[in-house]
Amino acid sequence: MQEATGDLWELSSVPNGVPCVTTNGKVRKDGSCVMGRGCALQAAKRYPDLPKRLGLQLHLSGNHVYYFEDPRIITFPVKHAWWEKADTELIARSVSELYQIVSIEPDNLFFLPRPGCANGKLNYLKDVKPLVKELPDNVIIITNEEYK
Repeated sequence: MQEATGDLWELSSVPNGVPCVTTNGKVRKDGSCVMGRGCALQAAKRYPDLPKRLGLQLHLSGNHVYYFEDPRIITFPVKHAWWEKADTELIARSVSELYQIVSIEPDNLFFLPRPGCANGKLNYLKDVKPLVKELPDNVIIITNEEYK
């Protein structure tokens, strides 16, 4: 695991870059995942069909890490519902699931905002860094200046 400061979308725009978007597991009545804040909202604006596609995956298989090929993006759950504080047990499971993906794609770089630390209200050094520190070096945990 490496760390960097910058914008998720700029950093992950390298040819082998894959953005990882922190999400929750709440599905609306229309079947779309709630993606209303932070990098999830940014992803939903960039890829308008992503909330529906993620909502379907959540409905079928639960609140897990999902790797979408088109657009190439990973969703990384940190909350069960959008209004809750981030859940460290869920983040630990998401780290394990992400590890399985990134370890078989060593030539790609995966950019993950500090999971659960902005809208999730967790402290990066105390709550989250111990959970992500074992991720391989092709995972870059990023923060922007606002949350540094």
